[in-house]
Amino acid sequence: MSEIRSFIKPTKQLSMRKQCELLEICRSSLFYKPKGESEENLLIMRKIDEHHLDQPTYGVLQMEDYLRSEGYQINEKRVRRLMRKMAIYPIYPGPNLSKLGKAEYIRPYLLRHLNIERVNQVWEIDITYIPMQKGFLYLTAIIDVYSRFVVGWELSNSLEAETCINVMKTAVSKYGYPEIINSDQGSQFTSAKWIDFFEGTSTRISMDGKGRALDNIYKERLWRTVKRDYVYLHPSLDGNELFKGLKNFFENYNYRKTHQGINRKTPASLYEMAS
Repeated sequence: MSEIRSFIKPTKQLSMRKQCELLEICRSSLFYKPKGESEENLLIMRKIDEHHLDQPTYGVLQMEDYLRSEGYQINEKRVRRLMRKMAIYPIYPGPNLSKLGKAEYIRPYLLRHLNIERVNQVWEIDITYIPMQKGFLYLTAIIDVYSRFVVGWELSNSLEAETCINVMKTAVSKYGYPEIINSDQGSQFTSAKWIDFFEGTSTRISMDGKGRALDNIYKERLWRTVKRDYVYLHPSLDGNELFKGLKNFFENYNYRKTHQGINRKTPASLYEMAS
């Protein structure tokens, strides 16, 4: 809907009322600004995010118990709404066959028992919630699994598929298409737009199994590092400050920080040497 509204522009030839009629949307929606979360909810969301890093298996009820132990008078319904808004879902063992996404767009998980031995063999993409001093944004990032090199990232204020595709387009323009792109089964990836983007390319699409803790381990490690090494230590005032801070963070992460998982090398040295 936001994409459709963006087509409406003030012109002399066609009134905005007429444009809305032709696009079959309500004119009042052009001027509606959704109410942001309260200060208390923003604080609770940060608490949820921090605790989820330590206890990724906690569901709504356990998170409610944790928040109550911290002194918040909160109910299950509120916790569930905030966790969904943050795109936070508990990790649990085994398949969850009753809650699949759009079945026609779900793809099998291709990384099981796969020997990842070169750059651009496997990229992983994911989205995470990033708190600020007032408000929050979502961070989308793509990591090359072999080198741990972050090939692309972008901030947005929504969870729409367009952001993921934009990040992917930028990464592909710089480094070419990967052999495999892996994601979770979120609505951004179980969509026609995401699947169609790779139509006619050599890239194979892979998706994590629902609730499988080990399928997304590299992305989870990246989010843990981003939040504990930067976001929680340097809470940003606004999106502009957050963007500048993350830009510096990812430059350090790619080019200066050594990683034990790749024999204490920097991602850039391994990526550029092998590419």
